[in-house]
Amino acid sequence: MPEKNPETYSFLTYLWVLGLSGWGGFVSFMRKRRQGVARPFNFAEFLGDIAASALAGVITFYLCEAAGTPQLMSASLVAISGHMGGRALFMFERWMERRYPLPDEKTEDVLR
Repeated sequence: MPEKNPETYSFLTYLWVLGLSGWGGFVSFMRKRRQGVARPFNFAEFLGDIAASALAGVITFYLCEAAGTPQLMSASLVAISGHMGGRALFMFERWMERRYPLPDEKTEDVLR
């Protein structure tokens, strides 16, 4: 089995990941529109939500692949994180900060 890295996945795989996460982002934006949170006819806000959703979906896909998650579960998680959009990105950020804390004054001496 070849080693997995971002270059070994097919174009079709990325198309599915971006499609599912973008669809989740679209649904999220429409929900915001109905609630009056997002302004009507604001293309920049819509595009920003879709871009955040796509990034969250790709990150989720990579994490699922690294963890060996079954494909149907991965697809579901990609769609959910796409719907979460920026919220999913902030969750990933907090997870990374806990897992790989930045050096502070106490740990700086140890790293030298």
